[in-house]
Amino acid sequence: MQIGCNSVLLAFRLSVIFFCFLSVGALSQTQNDEFEKTFSLGTAALRDGRLDEAAADFSRVVTLSPNFAEGHFNLGLVRFQQGRMDDAITSLNKSIALKPALRGANLFLGIARYRENDFSNALLSLNREIHLDPKNADGFMWRGVVQLAAGKIADAVTSLDKAAELRPNDVDILYHRGRAHMLVSKESYEQMYAADPKSWRVHQVLAQSYVEADRLDDAIVECQQAIQLKPGEAGLHEALAEVYFKKNDLPKAEAEYQEELKINPTSLSATYKLGVVSIERSKPEVAVELLRKVLASEPKSIGTHYQMGRAEAQQGNTEDAIRDFSAAVSDPTQNDSETVRQSYYQLAQLYRRTKQPEQSRAALDSFMKLKQQADARQAQKLQDKLKRAPEAQAAP
Repeated sequence: MQIGCNSVLLAFRLSVIFFCFLSVGALSQTQNDEFEKTFSLGTAALRDGRLDEAAADFSRVVTLSPNFAEGHFNLGLVRFQQGRMDDAITSLNKSIALKPALRGANLFLGIARYRENDFSNALLSLNREIHLDPKNADGFMWRGVVQLAAGKIADAVTSLDKAAELRPNDVDILYHRGRAHMLVSKESYEQMYAADPKSWRVHQVLAQSYVEADRLDDAIVECQQAIQLKPGEAGLHEALAEVYFKKNDLPKAEAEYQEELKINPTSLSATYKLGVVSIERSKPEVAVELLRKVLASEPKSIGTHYQMGRAEAQQGNTEDAIRDFSAAVSDPTQNDSETVRQSYYQLAQLYRRTKQPEQSRAALDSFMKLKQQADARQAQKLQDKLKRAPEAQAAP
């Protein structure tokens, strides 16, 4: 699958070569003046998206100075934008022949070859770009994209992981990286099914896929079949319990978490989740005992402190509940989490009940501040999504 051109356009705009005065060899002064003027006009036209004008200007530039690598490069970029990939490849190859270390030329040559479905030569070009610039995230991303198209999925994962390491918050890189990892998983599952279609692992994977598709009843059936085939396997009862919890079938969720702890008594995740279910089922004394075990191993877990505060509040142990909710908000790095916001809300209620109005007001102010920040982030995400929608529809 070939991707849309938005990330290419961005890299394209950033990669235009700008020169105000140049050494152009044996040109006469008149030719030199014409050269510099034409190059400047072409650069402005390219930057503004006036591609026909830019093509005419850069064609004149390379006529005046046939050995000027940057002129051929920019002409190649214009042809790329015009969709004339054969001409783009010719110009980019010429720029590389004149200046082999010219940054960006191999990158766009690789992308152009990819657009022509010439994957092997695209990879050669992108590998040369990465050799010249080992920290070029675009080079690694495009190499991964080409490797995916060529069916080299494991290699694509390596390239895209490196791209994400170099530029962690790039949404294009993250998209392709996620797709590559999904394809690796799909390939692995298909091999697993071919090796043993009756394996309990097959039912486990199917259950996970049904959960992701919100087909919870089907997920329950697959979990149960996996348990029948491998009754003593750690994690299977916990997975089934989570499905029951999603369906709000708390008695069955509780029973499955208990079964999980019989198999794996030291499982902190099952212990914690059983504690949460116990709170939801109004069994705070059971929850407190379970959550204490978790806190003994993870004393800084804000989620566990929050749930412990809920359990203590159910028992009427107000001071203990205040202590635990206060522990949940003690880490300033967690100020954007839902758990911290809810802990402040609970603190506001408890302080009000214990007639501590100043503390209650301060906790409520903190809750409202974090809620407003969360609402603003959510609104910004929605705006960003709406802005991207036309681009996504326009991409080929």
